[in-house]
Amino acid sequence: MCKPRTTHCADALNASEMASDGGSSSLQLPCVFSPKSRQYLALCAQDGRLRVWNTDSKTLHQEYVPSAHLSATCTCIAWGPCRTLKEGPQRKKRKSEAVQAEERADLLAMGTAAGSVLIYSTVKGALHCTLDGGHTGGVNCVQWHPKDSLLYSGSDDTNIIEWDLQSGKTRSVWKADRAAITGLCVSPDGKLLLSAAYVIKLWNLETKEIYRKFTGHSTAVTTLCFATTRPPDGNGLYFLSGAAHDRLLSVWQVRDDGRDKNSVVSFTLTDEPQHINLIPSNSKNEAVRLAVVCKDGQLHLFEHFLNGPCKKPLSPSCTVQLSDTKDSPAPIPLLAAALATETRTVMLAYGNHLQPVMERAELNTSERHICLTRDVFTNLSLSTETNVSKVKTPFSAKSKVLVPGLPGHQAPKGSSQASEKRKKDIDTKEMSIAERLGEIDLATGSSDKGAPKSTASLQTDNFAVLLVQGLESNDANILNKVFQTRKEIVIKKTVARIPLSAVLPLVEEITKRLQGHPFSAKLMVQWLKAVITHHTSYLASLPDLVTQLGVLYHMSENRVKLLPKLTKLHGKLFLLTTQMATNTSSSAVMDVDHAAKLVYEEESSEDDASGDEALPDEESDHWEEEEDEMDEDVEEEDGDNRRESKANGDENMEHGNESEEE
Repeated sequence: MCKPRTTHCADALNASEMASDGGSSSLQLPCVFSPKSRQYLALCAQDGRLRVWNTDSKTLHQEYVPSAHLSATCTCIAWGPCRTLKEGPQRKKRKSEAVQAEERADLLAMGTAAGSVLIYSTVKGALHCTLDGGHTGGVNCVQWHPKDSLLYSGSDDTNIIEWDLQSGKTRSVWKADRAAITGLCVSPDGKLLLSAAYVIKLWNLETKEIYRKFTGHSTAVTTLCFATTRPPDGNGLYFLSGAAHDRLLSVWQVRDDGRDKNSVVSFTLTDEPQHINLIPSNSKNEAVRLAVVCKDGQLHLFEHFLNGPCKKPLSPSCTVQLSDTKDSPAPIPLLAAALATETRTVMLAYGNHLQPVMERAELNTSERHICLTRDVFTNLSLSTETNVSKVKTPFSAKSKVLVPGLPGHQAPKGSSQASEKRKKDIDTKEMSIAERLGEIDLATGSSDKGAPKSTASLQTDNFAVLLVQGLESNDANILNKVFQTRKEIVIKKTVARIPLSAVLPLVEEITKRLQGHPFSAKLMVQWLKAVITHHTSYLASLPDLVTQLGVLYHMSENRVKLLPKLTKLHGKLFLLTTQMATNTSSSAVMDVDHAAKLVYEEESSEDDASGDEALPDEESDHWEEEEDEMDEDVEEEDGDNRRESKANGDENMEHGNESEEE
């Protein structure tokens, strides 16, 4: 490789590492090449549409839109073996026709979030059959049987179902684990089945019994693949596994003696595996070739002889990175890769999910790091095969019209009327953002108490979609419309439904608004609390979190320091205001009139009147004479009492008492 490309490669690799560490949280969309010929690339977008691209002509071959593509999005896809199903009696075919039928990939299995499995036929360009009624949770993985017309599916309901494709019914159902089944793989001979949640289990398909258990992953296992075609009798059966948030691929050996608790080989990656393509080993003298596309968009190529344990983790023999041709190169994410029979030829799919670029690249695998510069915009071909393209949109009475956005919400009642008005209006070609916001009616007061529960979920879905759009476009009108809500439930659900890529932009927007008016800061605190509550694990995983949240931290610290002073000031102002209110209220009270409003007098008799006339407070000249008369009356009463006591014989007692007193 030339020097300019080496510099571009280093810059692009650094940018890719920064993007992966910073949390590129694009959802893992199903994307896989057809087996053997690699003629087609099947890809499911976020809106649930299945698109089949022709790798030779670089054009869209077919597009299929399921009736419930928004509410039941596609979660996993898998190409069937290169053969066709027997559909009734058929005429005998020639040898040339039989060879073409074997080499052509036909059926494609798609697992949905609603628990059903769709079988799509590329030959018909339509849905072949629907496998429904078996799972009660979303389907996470599907796997074809290499020989029989059987399909295996694993779901969130912890069950594995064996489907018979000829009858379209379940053949066997069994509980495989306590957690959701996230990975399946059938052995090349069709006798063993690998299933995984957190623990990997090897099943005997005839008896549906566990043959082996393998533990070693701390997170859900998302990738399972057999690395050899040899039977397990001679200790030559190997398989590899990859887990979410794990940067290692583990290789396990199935041994007869049962000493297979630990992995024998580990492959190091730069991020968790997103797409794996493997050419298995048929003998001990043949190496296993492996191509792994990581979540950060890089491709790692491995080549290793599986002949026993290896203590040190193995690094990739070659790493491939794509970048654009700009002055400051930006990495182009790889979507999928497929190995060819030639060691240097690799089929690549990169770019956007809506318009991927497919290329057969010749790589110099002797170099450890390869950077390919591509101009994605010039390579994009928007033309489709008009004669071959078949866009099927099935319609049924049970189907529901859904608004584009997050899956699971229904259309508002007012949107249909508004759409009819737009159709009638010929002059209006495109609606403005204000008109869209008005039609969606995101006002907080619009949800009445009598409204159905779906209205609240619709409002939350629209909030999440608009919040992401506002953050990406930096539109103040959309952000103000979303941030004006005061309902805590709506805020929590909106923050919980945004993708991880929008968390940091949301925190930056909240930081800007916290520095503004106190009224807006009061609302932003609720959003910040919801972000920290729901996305703490993601924020903690960022290596440069301190620099990114430094402004928010210092602003919070300064406001916390001012809180005691503001509290004291608030107390003083409260005392002053209460005293002023008391003074004004006391001055407003009128003086009390002490004059009696009503006087009640009783009628007095003549005796009372005569007695009142002799009261001492009246002026009288005989005041002293009256006192003398009262003294004489008292002495006379004492003399009478003494006489009575003598007559009763109490005289002696009186003398005795007198002597004692003396």
